[in-house]
Amino acid sequence: MQIDDKLISYLEDLSCLTFEDDQKQKLTGELEKILDSMARLGELDTENIPERSHPFDNVNAFRADETEASFDPELILKNAPDRDFETLIAPKTVE
Repeated sequence: MQIDDKLISYLEDLSCLTFEDDQKQKLTGELEKILDSMARLGELDTENIPERSHPFDNVNAFRADETEASFDPELILKNAPDRDFETLIAPKTVE
């Protein structure tokens, strides 16, 4: 891919940015370096390398979802200013 003034102008339009001439020259050089690096990656022999979506073999590191006992509702509601069965009733704080 050729990095030229036309491409830099297109990138300016896409990103809603405006570059000075010295910034455009610097950007051109940096983009060429990036594309050269990507081209070198394309030269790697990956014929016998399996595809992976993650660098580690862990498939699922989450624990099993198990139901456990929670706090006792009576203990939670013991200090409530007012209650209705198992519901906490508190004064309105926002109008």
